[in-house]
Amino acid sequence: MVSEFNWSARVYFEDTDSGGVVYHANYLKFMERARTELLRELGVDQHQLKKEKKIMFVVHSMAIKFRAPARFDDELLIKTQCIKVRSCSLILNQIIENNNRLLIEAKVELACIDEILFKPTLIPREIKELMEAI
Repeated sequence: MVSEFNWSARVYFEDTDSGGVVYHANYLKFMERARTELLRELGVDQHQLKKEKKIMFVVHSMAIKFRAPARFDDELLIKTQCIKVRSCSLILNQIIENNNRLLIEAKVELACIDEILFKPTLIPREIKELMEAI
């Protein structure tokens, strides 16, 4: 598990606060979108997972460090790397950069849960194999 998935996003006015920088909670949105695009790139259809397998991925925990601010019109690069695949969860490292400047570091644990019971369930083998390659 040494490769990473990169996804770009632009900062819009709606992403910023009264100080002119990205509002802290909006970084979570950028990271969520990058994780969604990672799954899409791997051919994992989240609607199909929910409909056919009755499972979904949710954020179980997150540790985040804010290193520097992003501003309106910055182009962000969100890098995602899977560092651990467990039976019912994934641990990802995500960083956000602007022009090679580190803005955000985060460690995210995603849990695979049953969509009805909201309890942990096994990650399908095919998804585990895909994530182990990231």
